[in-house]
Amino acid sequence: MPAGQTGFDDLTFDLISVQYHSLKAGHDYGQYVRDARNAGRDDIAEFFEQVMNQDSERAARCHEFLRGIEG
Repeated sequence: MPAGQTGFDDLTFDLISVQYHSLKAGHDYGQYVRDARNAGRDDIAEFFEQVMNQDSERAARCHEFLRGIEG
């Protein structure tokens, strides 16, 4: 997407997009963890927690990159 359409360069837009989707997914996974625990499937709940942590790390990494771009 050209910068003229969003006001941001492509790289910034891409990082913000990945960060947003990682944070949104992390929020959704919280419900998945609860569903798995309610079903008595701690193994699946642990899997969802692992995925949630990976998305959290991904969002934090995007944040670090964005700080470097702001310069």
